[in-house]
Amino acid sequence: MSNAATDSRDGHRQKAVLYRMVMTDHRCPFGLKTKSLLERQGFDVEDHWLTSREEVDRFKSEHDVDTTPQTFIKNERIGGYSEVREYFGKRVKKEGETTYQPVIAIFAVAFLMGLSISWAVYDTIFTLRALEWFIAVAMTLLGVQKLQDVETFSTMFLNYDLLAQRDVRYAYLYPFGETLAGVLMIAGSLIWIAAPVAIFIGAVGAVSVFKAVYIDKRELKCACVGGGSNVPLGFLSLTENLMMLLMGLWMPIRMLAG
Repeated sequence: MSNAATDSRDGHRQKAVLYRMVMTDHRCPFGLKTKSLLERQGFDVEDHWLTSREEVDRFKSEHDVDTTPQTFIKNERIGGYSEVREYFGKRVKKEGETTYQPVIAIFAVAFLMGLSISWAVYDTIFTLRALEWFIAVAMTLLGVQKLQDVETFSTMFLNYDLLAQRDVRYAYLYPFGETLAGVLMIAGSLIWIAAPVAIFIGAVGAVSVFKAVYIDKRELKCACVGGGSNVPLGFLSLTENLMMLLMGLWMPIRMLAG
């Protein structure tokens, strides 16, 4: 659908009529998002505030709708925020949709943090230690995601981890082990603790993911960024475990060589 905000007949900007909740104790965030989106698309917004529950209920009844905000363009009801995004041809995330965004965000931030630490310590960005810090920070951030809700994480983790399926307690210990190993590797301290932990959980995780995805061909959600994620179990999940395994093998070698 066209997203032009200028009426070709007279060159005037189009007008959108928006009804949204603006109450003393609640200002609807989707109403604010809708107004901002309409303005960014070049529309003049006729902004109607629904300032009481009675006004909201009356509006819903009059227009036979279940939710607010509601947007009208050229006397046609477009709908709420998601419908307005669709009207302008913008992507709308569907409920339960699988996405790699959480993992990509964590890896990207971890990479930048690794470079930042390298700059702070060595006054240069691209060093071997920057790569080590990247992996260690990624492990820590992924661990923190799991620690936010260990119960939910453990439930999802039990779908595919072979050791956790034999001993459920391992599902509860895993986030603490990953976070501890990451923190110690950032510091470069107590590697005799961090390395075995990383090797163990990385190896078990890699085997578990490989079996579930590439042998059993199961379509599962990954618990790598916590139990509530919609990240599909697959290549990135395997990468997380292999990174831990390789880091656990590398750190003692580097320290002995140094």
